[in-house]
This record gives sequence, structure tokens and C-alpha cells, in this order.
Amino acid sequence: MTTFHDFNVKTIDGTSKSLADYRGKVCLVVNVASECGYTFHYEGLEKLYRELKDKDFVVLGFPCNDFGGQEPGTEADIAAFCASKYDVTFPMFGKVSILTAPRAPLYEFLTKTQSAPEGPGDVAWNFAKFLIGKDGKVVARFAHRTKPEAPELRTAIESALSV
Repeated sequence: MTTFHDFNVKTIDGTSKSLADYRGKVCLVVNVASECGYTFHYEGLEKLYRELKDKDFVVLGFPCNDFGGQEPGTEADIAAFCASKYDVTFPMFGKVSILTAPRAPLYEFLTKTQSAPEGPGDVAWNFAKFLIGKDGKVVARFAHRTKPEAPELRTAIESALSV
């Protein structure tokens, strides 16, 4: 059975990264965009990461330009924006296609996986959140409107950390 840990992706600086490196950690995978009405989520995501990183939790940002062209810059532009505007220290990855061909294999996997409260299907907008358990299985999925500080997201993270 395929899990999150079976994928390799490019980091924002272009190096290859095996997601198996996150085995044993709870991961929050988020498709991000610098020019979106939800870009303020970066602040809450960074706060979550800093608060919980020592408890085997990590936020993973995947820039995507598929939704309204709201991530038009290069990886270097995105990294500079995240560092200067939101002091992002969680891992960021290269731009991915989520809706358009060629679709990122990781998102092909994530969007086909049964999860709650939002079930399988295409990502609707920037800042959709997939919670991955320590074993690499998707344990929850939250729509873009779910803020990083939302109680339901926090409860799901803490539940996954306790397993």
C-alpha cells in the first residue's frame, strides 16, 4: 500500500528529498500561494510549526500556481517572500501542479485518499491541509478556509501526535 513516505519531491532550492525522511513525524502538507487572500495562513502555520516541532510535528509547504495564478514567482521569489514577510522556517518545496497536467504524484495520492472532515477529490483552493500520521497515512484533510489555529485542526494534530 502506498503511503506519503513513498514519494520523492524537490525542495524549494531544487534538491531531491525523500518524504521517508519524515517517517515517525506528523506532517501537515499545505499547498501555499504568496498572492492569495489566505496567505495570512503562513503566520499561523509557522506558529504551529515552532510550537510543535520538538514533538515530532512538521509543516510542509508546497507552492502552487493552479488557483487564480496566485503563485507566479520562481522558487527563489517564493523563498524570499516567505522569509521576509512571514519568517517561515518550516520546509518549503518546489512548485507543484495540483489540478493541471502533469499533476504532482504526491497530490494525485493525497486527493484520492479517503479522509475526513473533507473527503477525497480535487483540492478546491490554496492552503488546503492534509494531515499525515507518523506511519505516512493520511489521517485528516481540511479545506482552505480552515485556519491553522482552528480547534478541529489542532485536535487532529494532537491526536495524531499521541499515536
